[in-house]
Amino acid sequence: MIKQIEGVKVSELIVFILECIGTIAFAITGVLVAVESRLDFFGVVFVGTITAVGGGILRDIILGITPPLIFGNLIVISIALIVSIVVFWILYIKKSLYKHKVKIEYINNFFDAIGLGVFSVMGAEVASNYGYESRLLIIAAGMLTGIGGGMLRDLMTNNIPFVLRKYVYAVAALIGIIVFYILKKYTEDLVVSSVVAVLLITAIRLLAAKYRWKLPKVDIEEVI
Repeated sequence: MIKQIEGVKVSELIVFILECIGTIAFAITGVLVAVESRLDFFGVVFVGTITAVGGGILRDIILGITPPLIFGNLIVISIALIVSIVVFWILYIKKSLYKHKVKIEYINNFFDAIGLGVFSVMGAEVASNYGYESRLLIIAAGMLTGIGGGMLRDLMTNNIPFVLRKYVYAVAALIGIIVFYILKKYTEDLVVSSVVAVLLITAIRLLAAKYRWKLPKVDIEEVI
């Protein structure tokens, strides 16, 4: 039986904490990409917000949760908007910051990795909380939550989605979600399962970016 803290289920509290962390991380990476794409203030804030909440919206649509949960969560939407606005103005005022492309890419990868780990685990837990028992659906919900916001971000900034072309991304989410599912099933400890899975996904994603790990792809020039 799930413990409760002042009437709130521990699982719901953990999901909320994960959502806040992931929202901040993905809002930052969304703003960085939008600024690099030379969008204006509205465009940057819009892309930053959609990056933060888009994965959850796509997940809820797939799970048949309508309207998506985010539209009833003013706190999370406010966090996404505030973070997007603050990061934009920091970059706007300190224009020299964006001259350091290598550092910006590192910061982007760092927050992207955190967002991927947090939202992947959170998505799987949301699907589980809503009574879905299909392993495949739970894993798919987690992956979609983790990569959905980034895919929308890249499409809106006219880029090929990062997840489809660069480094180990979706695979990191897949591995972490599977580990999360197994740990939760056999230990029944949501906190430990969540922390281990988030750290694992984040670590794989950061290592992939650092060492340029990539999945095999066809080199069209060699084929021709």
